[in-house]
Amino acid sequence: MRFGPTTPILRIFDEAKAKEFYLNFLGFQVDWEHRFEPALPLYMQISRNGCVLHLSEHHGDCSPGAAMRIEAADLEALHAELTSKQYKYARPGIEEMPWGTRDMSVVDPFGNRLTFTTAIGT
Repeated sequence: MRFGPTTPILRIFDEAKAKEFYLNFLGFQVDWEHRFEPALPLYMQISRNGCVLHLSEHHGDCSPGAAMRIEAADLEALHAELTSKQYKYARPGIEEMPWGTRDMSVVDPFGNRLTFTTAIGT
C-alpha cells in the first residue's frame, strides 16, 4: 500500500488577511482560487517549495485552530527571511525541542498554528 502527499485544509475567515499572512509574510504563492459564485466563500491552493496548503472560507471544510508541522530544510534562513519582514503580528523564534528538532511556530490570523521544523544535526 502506498499513500500520496497530504494536503491540509485550513479554515480562514478573511481573504485579505489570509493573503497578507500566507503570501506576503510566509512567501507562499497562489496556485488557484475557486468560488462557486462571485459572492460565495473562497477555496484556494497555495504552495511554497513543495509545501501545499488549501485555505477555505467554507465553514464545513474544517475547524479553526488547526496545528501542523512542516519540514524545513533551512530553518535559519526561513527565520531570517520572516524576521526581516517585521510583520507586526508575528515575530517567531526558533526553539530546540526535547524530541530532537528545532521548531519555529507561527499562528495565522485565524488561530491555525504552523510549526516549521528540522531535525537537530541536519
